[in-house]
Amino acid sequence: MKRQLHLNLFIHSRGHHEAAWRHPDASPLPLTDIRYYQDMAQRAESALFDSIFLADQLALGEDVSQAARTWLEPVTVLSAVAVATQRIGMIATCSTTYTEPFNLARQFGSLDHISNGRIGWNIVTSWLATAAANYGDEGQVSHAERYERGEEFMEVVNALWDSWAADAVIDDRAGGRYARPDRIRPIRHKGKYYQVAGPLNLPRCPQGRPVLVQAGSSDTGRRFAARHAEAVFTAHMEKATAQAFYNDLKALVRTEGREPEHVLILPGLSPMIASTEAEAQRLAREVNELSDPEVGRKRLSGRFGGHDFSHLPLDRPLVPEDFPPPSTVEAARSRTEVILNLVRREKPTLRQLLASLAGARGHFTAAGTPEQIADLIEEWFKEGAADGFNIMPPLLPSMLDVFSAEVIPLLQRRGLFRTAYEGKTLREHYGLAWPKSAFAQPALQDA
Repeated sequence: MKRQLHLNLFIHSRGHHEAAWRHPDASPLPLTDIRYYQDMAQRAESALFDSIFLADQLALGEDVSQAARTWLEPVTVLSAVAVATQRIGMIATCSTTYTEPFNLARQFGSLDHISNGRIGWNIVTSWLATAAANYGDEGQVSHAERYERGEEFMEVVNALWDSWAADAVIDDRAGGRYARPDRIRPIRHKGKYYQVAGPLNLPRCPQGRPVLVQAGSSDTGRRFAARHAEAVFTAHMEKATAQAFYNDLKALVRTEGREPEHVLILPGLSPMIASTEAEAQRLAREVNELSDPEVGRKRLSGRFGGHDFSHLPLDRPLVPEDFPPPSTVEAARSRTEVILNLVRREKPTLRQLLASLAGARGHFTAAGTPEQIADLIEEWFKEGAADGFNIMPPLLPSMLDVFSAEVIPLLQRRGLFRTAYEGKTLREHYGLAWPKSAFAQPALQDA
């Protein structure tokens, strides 16, 4: 089968540029209006996207006075989006650090049933100090402990999703039997962080389990992804680093005894699109001029675990020594590496760095014509940098609509992207293997 491109729509605020909420082309709906998310998902479904994605943050940002980053809790949102769509996959973030495995397994299992098999879980280990304060912790959980806890968490949720055989429910009304107890079993997990008896009080998911997505790109995060992830969201600001990441992760997947093609790598891409390159660049400058560098400075501090950047002048070229070493940061280390690589490579001023990060928080940004954006996607796809893209429109819905109307038809004509949905589940859209049940074969019918 010919390799096909995969496209996920990342719905964030009124667009991924930090000033998108102020732009006249952005949606007028409040970010607490469920119709906004349903509308974005329906537009993406019409364009045949594989999936949509909702991120999450467990604390209010310090920049709330000038940044529209508040959003509804994503698991709840996907329940409403599921009934407003038919085929598109849906992915939500949920933390292994500040939730319980039984709760998460039940919530995402329920979503998979509600959506008839269209759900994915973006696995995160929470790093915000402010999130820790909301959950009773006196300080941040260390990077190492977050992943240690995450490994045990995965063991528990997978066992819970596997605690029902696919044929456990018989729903025999005439005979008076709903389920086979011998096809449902406890998990009896007793570990360092969790003690969970099981089984899950919910029949097996339509997909066997939700599709597992992960976004950590540190060394520890890559190894975690190689063991567990079926799709990986990642941030790269140039093709060379994306290719290096792609090759490294695929090799790690192979060492885990898994097939590399069963782990999709989807870098973030935030395209500003217009009929000419000059017009696209003008639009990019227009939205950049709406951003506030002091908001960007606060966000940069958050990326580096609360490090104080207030003393740095806006217009002096930066050097790596202006930043704490990534190994000392208990936040998202992969993103700190992206930022430091940019500083080493381009030596921007703080003002220039903040403008660059304003577009998509360290993901690849591009301004060009539909043909230029399609060329970029094809180049990364064919040259070993991506299996597809996590599309992050700088303005929603306007840039989503332009991408859908102008870029996707080009990709379709080049034979890179579907012209119709062939499957009904997210697992089918992504071309992923079906998870094997721990129950080796169906039970014999009772005599």
